Amino acid sequence: MPGRLLELHVENFRSLRDVTIPLGPLTVLVGPNGVGKSNVLKVFDFLAAIIRTDLQPALDERGGFDEVAFWGGDKPPTSMAIRLKADWTTHASTKAPDEYSLTIRRRSTPGSRDSYTLSRQESFQFKRTQGRGRRITISGDEARVVDKRAGRESDGGSFGIQRLSSGLSTLPRLGRSDGGEEVARVAERLSSFRVFDVDVAAARQPTRTHSIGAGRLESHAENLAAFLIRLSTDEARWENLTRDARRILPQLDAIEFEQVGGYADRLAVVLHEHGLRRTTPLADASFGTVRLLGLLAMLYDPQPPALTCVEEIDHGLHPQALELIVERMREASMRTQFIVATHSPALVDRLEPHEFIVCDRDDGGASIIPALTTDEIETIVAETGDQPLGELWFSGVLGGDLTEDEL
Repeated sequence: MPGRLLELHVENFRSLRDVTIPLGPLTVLVGPNGVGKSNVLKVFDFLAAIIRTDLQPALDERGGFDEVAFWGGDKPPTSMAIRLKADWTTHASTKAPDEYSLTIRRRSTPGSRDSYTLSRQESFQFKRTQGRGRRITISGDEARVVDKRAGRESDGGSFGIQRLSSGLSTLPRLGRSDGGEEVARVAERLSSFRVFDVDVAAARQPTRTHSIGAGRLESHAENLAAFLIRLSTDEARWENLTRDARRILPQLDAIEFEQVGGYADRLAVVLHEHGLRRTTPLADASFGTVRLLGLLAMLYDPQPPALTCVEEIDHGLHPQALELIVERMREASMRTQFIVATHSPALVDRLEPHEFIVCDRDDGGASIIPALTTDEIETIVAETGDQPLGELWFSGVLGGDLTEDEL
């Protein structure tokens, strides 16, 4: 895929007290409920909201700084930080990645117990050409540019910015020579982030013909019928999708589209199944069938966002279907990066150690992510005779399980 996130570092965001998470094309998070898997996804949702609305509104719609910041410890934290490494811009690489950091500080107002002020510091660092880099730092109401070449730094000037405006939402408007193009690339990737969770009731609904041209599969698959109709116009892609559906739904013959109630402008997804005299509308299909079609539509999306996150991807699926889902995620990760959460040992059995992150939580309420490094996982696998990862995780050898003290 054309560039991806390489690493996420978070301090004091919800349960993520201090975590650094390596990210590959496919990253699967496992662990008990409440250890922070969902909070990893919420970090990206927060960054996307900053781009759409700016920093203060993004905090406000989540209840403010105190609601978002880590709740553990004797005292509430006075700062929160998010740092990313990626190879999104033209001259970035794994050895010289793009870097973005955001630190939000909370300072109590003297003489007032409940009042406080916020400040933020941001930094963008990226390669401009081979051998030359640029760093833009934002503090208070000033953004400063520093150019780097051959280990030396030079002042590239400064300009004003509103005190709590984020560079993610404002700096893309800079001119190309000032670095606006590189910042825009970072902001574009983050704003396209999608947490995908099929709303089965919404996904069952028919579509109007004028909606079919809409290219994007919505985050809850509420436009599933329209998106499947669009995919069906690509003969090879549609053949592969329907073949996969038949592998998991052996009673399925074909997926087609029919007018609803004689209305020419309304089309519904219908299933042709073995032995039945009539088609089954998606509205009458099982929960697992609808969810499967939503996942396959996501996996065959020809123009996906830069990052796709899925919670409980195994929900509603037969365990034997998970091998195919993992195969298709690996293939689709050439087009979109995946961060996926699961509780399924059957799915984890299909993973390689570098695709697998164990999540846990300490006695102080802070997430431990990853609980083991890839090297540690590989060592354990080798010492246990190459047992499948799912079996090792379920047995408790890898952590991230329900120990007797937690039951």
